[in-house]
Amino acid sequence: MTISSAAFSLEEQSLATIERKFEEKRKLAHEREEELFGIFRGELTGEERLALKFLYAYMPLNDLADYDGELFLKHVRTTLDIRNRVPWGNRVPDHLFLHFVLPYRVNNENIEDSRGILYEELSERVSHLSMEDAILETNHWCHEKATYISNDVRTVSPMTLIRTAIGRCGEQSTLAVAALRSLCIPARQCYTPRWAHSDSNHAWVEAWADGAWHYIGACEPEPRLNQGWFSGPARRAMLVNTRVPANYLGPEPLTLAHEWYSELNLLDTYAPVRNITVRVTDTTGTPVAGALVWFHVYNYADFIPIAKLTANESGEVAFRTGFGDLYVQAWQGDSRTEAKIRVGDSDVFSFVLDLKPQTEGILDLDMVPPPVIPDSEADLVSAEERALHNDRVQEGASIRKRFEDTFLSEAQAAELAEELGLPVERVWPVIRKARGNSREIAAFLQEQTAEHGQWPLQLLESLNDKDLTDTFRTTLMDHLTGALPYRNDFDEQIFISYILCPRVLFEMIRPYRAYFQSTISADQIERFRSDPAEWIRFLENKFEVIDDLSFYQGSATPAGSYRLKKGDGASRDILFVASCRSFGIPARLHPSERMPQYWLNGAWQSAEFKSGEGVPAARPESGKLLLLRDTDASDDMAASYYLNFSFARLENGVYKTLVYARNKTDVYDEPFEVESGYYRMIAGTRLKDGTTLVRLTYFAIFPGKLTKLPLTFRQQPIDIPIIGEVDRSWTFTLSDDVSKPIGEWLNPKGIVLAWIEPDREPSKHLLREIGELAGRFELTGTKILFAVGDSGWTASFNPAAYEDLPSDTSFLRDVRHSALLGATSQTVVNTLGLPHVLVIDDQGRIRYETSGYKLGIGREALRIAEQLAD
Repeated sequence: MTISSAAFSLEEQSLATIERKFEEKRKLAHEREEELFGIFRGELTGEERLALKFLYAYMPLNDLADYDGELFLKHVRTTLDIRNRVPWGNRVPDHLFLHFVLPYRVNNENIEDSRGILYEELSERVSHLSMEDAILETNHWCHEKATYISNDVRTVSPMTLIRTAIGRCGEQSTLAVAALRSLCIPARQCYTPRWAHSDSNHAWVEAWADGAWHYIGACEPEPRLNQGWFSGPARRAMLVNTRVPANYLGPEPLTLAHEWYSELNLLDTYAPVRNITVRVTDTTGTPVAGALVWFHVYNYADFIPIAKLTANESGEVAFRTGFGDLYVQAWQGDSRTEAKIRVGDSDVFSFVLDLKPQTEGILDLDMVPPPVIPDSEADLVSAEERALHNDRVQEGASIRKRFEDTFLSEAQAAELAEELGLPVERVWPVIRKARGNSREIAAFLQEQTAEHGQWPLQLLESLNDKDLTDTFRTTLMDHLTGALPYRNDFDEQIFISYILCPRVLFEMIRPYRAYFQSTISADQIERFRSDPAEWIRFLENKFEVIDDLSFYQGSATPAGSYRLKKGDGASRDILFVASCRSFGIPARLHPSERMPQYWLNGAWQSAEFKSGEGVPAARPESGKLLLLRDTDASDDMAASYYLNFSFARLENGVYKTLVYARNKTDVYDEPFEVESGYYRMIAGTRLKDGTTLVRLTYFAIFPGKLTKLPLTFRQQPIDIPIIGEVDRSWTFTLSDDVSKPIGEWLNPKGIVLAWIEPDREPSKHLLREIGELAGRFELTGTKILFAVGDSGWTASFNPAAYEDLPSDTSFLRDVRHSALLGATSQTVVNTLGLPHVLVIDDQGRIRYETSGYKLGIGREALRIAEQLAD
């Protein structure tokens, strides 16, 4: 039965579910009843009341902890008002409005009152357009506001991204979704959780217009909908999904129907799909109902789960995926099994749980991604259409560049440093990283340096780069004044890193020291400082851990978690560390295990919170792991954590990968201190076509013992074929408008020639990789040439800004991409996209060629360059 009212047309069952879940959330958040639910005692329309209840019903726990009802009420009223203003508002069905317009949250970003601000920015630009054209125009606006940069996993808010003008794809898509929703255009953030053919992942946006969903690359406009540099890679995806904070009953296939959110499987839009079933039995053949089944792809030297499902009463799970390889783990209790499957081989795969985990031995396997699928002719854009579009892109980049020019400059940072008596070489990096927040950071230094010396600067230097873009003076003052009373109690480095620094994991930094110092009595704080274990017991009595209510773990702020007295396990651990620092107790999350620890009697102690049985959850004793170098490995197979190897400990049926610095290379120098248990090491060699040669090594670590383990990689002989020969008439233009054919660039040690789009994510990855490998490229003597087409020379592109590249690097203009089209076909450019990379030997012969998005191109090109140099 459908109930139509002045509010929304919803099934009676849906209304009942919303009401039930709303009441559950109200009980959970009783500690903040007035702040959150006091708004319901005011005057509300039927629409406002139901919209608010819908938001509260599916609200993550961290939002109940950190925000007040007035924010949500204003958001609802603004959104309903916009729906009545835009010309298509009455064409958006209620179920799409509730799930893809009304929500205030996109990812794990900080929530701000931004909907009305975004609407005012965009409304005049789109009021005369169709919904489809409004989507395209909104993306041009997003491009004017931000471009891509790789950074940490915390997602900044749309307003912060606008303030800083740079962000990763998850942040760009968060901005684009928020902007589209501000116009009452249904929108959702889409992810391929991890690529199968390349490391990393990607996020983009789907938007609905008059009955159909379309995709766009966020902040990366194209002439038409359903186009983007990632279209080709997405055809090789094993999953594309989006997360809806509700029990969504739409037409899209579901990967997961969780009690508090739904995961939609959108792969059909992008790639060929196959429905597979995994059947789990025990050794007697009996189906194992409730078995956990995780589907993994190889990515960043690890098996990363892209879907986590639970077997039904028949011991089965169904999964809709692409035509590549998956690594599947299934377990229940102490019984488990794991194996690779090739999706194209069958519709049904059987797994038998075994009580004995594998504890030793080596297993080699190949992980093969789905094949490349070319673009269709219908997707191609005419030259005239592309030229008009490029003009818009140039204009957008100029607008963004003019805004970036308002940030404090290096000269202004030097003036500030001189004024305050601070080292300019330390002040400028802080100001530079703060970008659009640079004046706020400068004001903090101006206000506090006279009284506190270099401590305000030390505080800023202790933060992550991204923190400098969205941390303000009120917050900084709380942490500075709340920490300095303890500065003489500890070694300076301990004090700076584990008391002064407010950053714990990837939560939003907010004030919390004054809150804890005033909420907890001085007598209690002194007791906790003498015996931090007493604070652990205190928290256990006050705080309830609820892990299955929110997808993004550890997102709540410490003060919010404590006020609510509830949170997920990660938020509890962050709360513990933050409160300890507020009390003057050095604390941290263990660098590789992520467990909370405190400093006592000159050593780190684990914070052992009680398990479900009510006793402290003791950690296993430690042992040591010494990795032994593979003496037969070539130089290009140098070990690098998360690049080509990682290791994980078996815990409760699943392997938990230990966290070390990405690209850590000093892995043989001294033993790793790790907890005892069963381990699996993954070593992978990624091939040019995306296939990975994987080696799994199983081993055990024993308490107090040293385990020595060879780290070996499967290798494929380096093939340096002669693919073709350059046309020596390919002509490039230098910065001084002098033209020069490629024949004059030929170098005795070879050339890496790469056509790039500097503002696009794939090319930015290549530039970063070659920068990271600059020293080894310089040893080869290889010349590096980056060719940029006319459309790439935007106002935001400054070749001089790439300071980390090898010294023998030049940026060239390829007018109308004439040289590129001489080097490869238009079909290759359209299907795979840029970068297009060649390695050319001293005789002008092409010895390596690749196109499109893939991490690791820089390393592949280096391998060839080193062989040619030898």
